[in-house]
Amino acid sequence: MKIELIYDADCPNVNAARAELSLALNRLGLSETWQEHCRQDRHAPDFARAFGSPTILVNGQDVAPTRTDGPNACRLYPDEKGAGQGFPPAFVIEGRIKVALKDAKQAL
Repeated sequence: MKIELIYDADCPNVNAARAELSLALNRLGLSETWQEHCRQDRHAPDFARAFGSPTILVNGQDVAPTRTDGPNACRLYPDEKGAGQGFPPAFVIEGRIKVALKDAKQAL
């Protein structure tokens, strides 16, 4: 499984996104391994520039495909009560990872 965190260097929510990703992986008993792409880094893949910050992808799929105002926008994610916050909550990340694990199992 490939997990990627895409962020802007000045994003105030990237550390919270990392913490939620770590929590989700721990809850699922998976290793805390992912790739990070800073969108301003000249070595960042081109596709990373198409996402707002922060974005977490699991096997290339956004954990919370929501509309943003464009790739340079800060992202908002609904929390468990539906209020907006600037990072994807662990339960949303876990859900996408579970789908990816199920898809991988069915492919065998």
